[in-house]
Amino acid sequence: MSRNRKSGTVTIIPNLSIIDIAEEGKGVGKADELVVFVDKAVPGDVVDVRIVKKKKNFAEAVIEAIHEKSELRTDPFCQHFGTCGGCKWQHMSYDAQLTFKHKNVEAALQRLAKVDTSSMEPILGSAENKYYRNKLEYTFSNKRWLNKADMPVIDAAAEIEAEATEEGSTPEKAEMEMNALGFHVPLRFDKILDIEHCYLQAEPSNTLRNKVRSYALENGLSFYDLRNHEGSLRNLIIRTSSTGEVMVVVVFAYVEQAQVDGMMEYLKVNFPEVTSLLYIINQKKNDTIFDQEVITYAGRDHIFEEMNGLKFKIGAKSFYQTNSMQALELYKITKEFAGFSGDELVYDLYTGAGTIANFVAGSVKQVIGVEYVPTAIEDAKFNSELNGINNTTFFAGDMKDILTTDFIATHGKPDVVITDPPRAGMHADVVTRLLEMEAEKIVYVSCNAATQARDLALLKEKYEVVRIKPVDMFPHTQHVENVVLLKFTGLTTEEVVEAN
Repeated sequence: MSRNRKSGTVTIIPNLSIIDIAEEGKGVGKADELVVFVDKAVPGDVVDVRIVKKKKNFAEAVIEAIHEKSELRTDPFCQHFGTCGGCKWQHMSYDAQLTFKHKNVEAALQRLAKVDTSSMEPILGSAENKYYRNKLEYTFSNKRWLNKADMPVIDAAAEIEAEATEEGSTPEKAEMEMNALGFHVPLRFDKILDIEHCYLQAEPSNTLRNKVRSYALENGLSFYDLRNHEGSLRNLIIRTSSTGEVMVVVVFAYVEQAQVDGMMEYLKVNFPEVTSLLYIINQKKNDTIFDQEVITYAGRDHIFEEMNGLKFKIGAKSFYQTNSMQALELYKITKEFAGFSGDELVYDLYTGAGTIANFVAGSVKQVIGVEYVPTAIEDAKFNSELNGINNTTFFAGDMKDILTTDFIATHGKPDVVITDPPRAGMHADVVTRLLEMEAEKIVYVSCNAATQARDLALLKEKYEVVRIKPVDMFPHTQHVENVVLLKFTGLTTEEVVEAN
């Protein structure tokens, strides 16, 4: 093992072999007893790395030079790779991505929940690994992230200023466009990378974004200042659907109505394919729109998505899986794991807009959906009505407050619980409620294997894991969904009472 060397205050580790990938997507190497997490490294690489952060037992590093390229390494397809915070794995073949996602789920379940993963099913890859998202949100900023292409202008400006200083004159300013419409640069909330082409969402997404930017620049609309909270244009949200419908939401901040009308009319005239043209005035300090009024400028206030013969209404604030095609596969697996016979009472926790609840409703006796966001529950109810489904009931509120003994006594003990919580997993009180409910089966859908494993460890008190299947919803990222089937193993409370 090559020893570390220091160059000034910089620590370089030469010839580091990358042997694995961590759950957060960074390559992993070992230098003596030090575990090193290396950004943009691929297992099989041999690299020189520069330490950027060091703790007692691990360090974080960046690549200084590549001596041997991994066979798994591939050329990134996006011009923004390396600066943009998305698609961080596009420098690795898709087959390799699937392998490491599967491995990371397996490791989390083994390490954190002591789950036997010997029968874990192969990960399901996404049929489309470009242009697979149905929703993107862009940010306007007057402080664009500067990259290497900007260096000639910066150098020219510095040279002009130096010459003017020598001559004792006032330097001319070199013009540089600082406005941007794109994505946040990782760890820099106030810096936005100006995006030319994004491979995440199909047309007309790229054309819409670029035309909106051009219109704003040509007409002097100010871009938002993320530090000082000033400026006219704040966010651009584009939603598409498998039905071919398009929603555009322009979020303004400190703006005159004439500017709003100008932008919206431009979009209406130049993009007649837009089904739902909306805008929001948001002057809060944060970007969330869930407490803001959505104003319809043209078309409907929603678009429709279709899945497996069902229609779903999608509004500006609606919850819906962002990979429509793969969501269908995810829900098919969820339904298969549940193994419905037709007479089950199902609780669908974290139901969102009721997508899973409505998807399985035709195969069961009744579905009760619970979600903490009231607007999502309204969407869920509408989607049931839209599809003529009359065996669903939805409740809005905090899961741990709704799932009381009285609630279960009123609505019935579930035969199957489907739970699809956010990345943070389930609240400990919700896990306690599940243990008290003693449903025969729990199907746990998760977008975070670590928090899922934490919850599985608690559920082991009464449940065993019998099936596991990861599903890749987000190609070229480290993120992965995982579906787990748990079966009740102990005596029910009623059986314990009878036995005594």
